[in-house]
Amino acid sequence: MTHARDERTALCDLLTEIGPDEPTLCAGWQTGDLAAHLVLREHRPDAGAGVMGGPLAGYTRHVQNRLRARTPFPRLVDLIRTGPPRLSMFALPGMDERANMVEYFVHHEDVRRAQPAWRPRETSPEVADELWRRLRLARILLRRAPVGVELVRADGRAGRDTTARVRLTARARTPVVTVAGTPAELTLWTMGRTAAAEVRMDGSDAAVAALRAWRH
Repeated sequence: MTHARDERTALCDLLTEIGPDEPTLCAGWQTGDLAAHLVLREHRPDAGAGVMGGPLAGYTRHVQNRLRARTPFPRLVDLIRTGPPRLSMFALPGMDERANMVEYFVHHEDVRRAQPAWRPRETSPEVADELWRRLRLARILLRRAPVGVELVRADGRAGRDTTARVRLTARARTPVVTVAGTPAELTLWTMGRTAAAEVRMDGSDAAVAALRAWRH
């Protein structure tokens, strides 16, 4: 088993438990919409290009809506659970872990944290280390932030490499806001789940306010 497979399985178990009509942290999506998105991503490469927006976003929405309307929810969950089809790029050796570990971690939390009385879950040291390593992506996601951003790993671990730093410059600019949290919480914050992520932001009042407004 890989971290991506663990998250995939846990998400499918949760979706099966709560059904297709529960809220998620993805604006405008219920659990059925999220399931259709994940199936589209791995099974419909013709529509996948519009997942991140752009000129094909309308076609992607159409395909996703049709998947949800025409596919029974248990079938959608089964398609997610069994993984990508053999000819999908996601089925290439090692690709599932590289491309899906963060994707499925975040979407698992999208469902968990939208439910009543949710609580942060414990992640293993191995998962925390991998999430921290993947946070290098924050340099791309935060490249247009109005202030500098430093991510600080607040669990005190440096990962597998004892020489690794627990601070990551995501946006080199002044003034700087420091965002501190566990790798799981920093991942969610970086991926736009700012209201649900349990992080601490330190900096001048104006800089913190500017960053909050930009990430809202």
